[in-house]
Amino acid sequence: MNKKFVAIGDIHGCIRSLKTLWNKLKPHKDAIHVFIGDYIDRGPDSKGVVDFLLDVRHDRKCIFLRGNHEQMLLDALLDDNKQNWMYNGGDVTLRSYNNPRNVTDIPASHLDFYKETKFYYETDNYFFVHAGAPPHQTLEQSKIDVRSEHFFLWGREHLNAFETPWEKTVIFGHTPRPYPIRKPNMIGIDTGCVYDELGYGKLTAVVLPETEFIQQESLD
Repeated sequence: MNKKFVAIGDIHGCIRSLKTLWNKLKPHKDAIHVFIGDYIDRGPDSKGVVDFLLDVRHDRKCIFLRGNHEQMLLDALLDDNKQNWMYNGGDVTLRSYNNPRNVTDIPASHLDFYKETKFYYETDNYFFVHAGAPPHQTLEQSKIDVRSEHFFLWGREHLNAFETPWEKTVIFGHTPRPYPIRKPNMIGIDTGCVYDELGYGKLTAVVLPETEFIQQESLD
């Protein structure tokens, strides 16, 4: 029997959308749920999202990947330079925590959550990652190339690649599109839940191996 996986795209503080999508995923509650990163920033309730994730990990098997927004928070925590994070929506996240004076004042359980996120998660057939993988090398090469960590969080060049040497299908978010990206060996599931531009404003999950997309229009 094949294992089933559910990958969930960029949430960005959209807690109402997440809770409603989570209920839609009940038929797949025995699957491994892989969250693709970017839980925070821009949307109204980043703290509420992390509270929810810390709770539901006891109900279903969950894997939490790191997005570039979690990395910016961790960078701000490390060097106390919040400027880049604030520019990219960190100010809204801090508001959800009642505007602490310092990043270190975010609850310890939440800081631990951010620190414990993974750069990628792989199975026999899939490679789950926030942004994507370098299109010029195999996934095995990328895993041992320290430069790949930046690509895992920020990269977009793979979207324009005619073909890749990847050994398995890469499931990613990071780059919002009005609809899921489906190309050879790649599936993109960031459908811009936090944006209200025409065609965006959806939180997307994909059920694998069926490649069934389940979406929730933004409620936030």
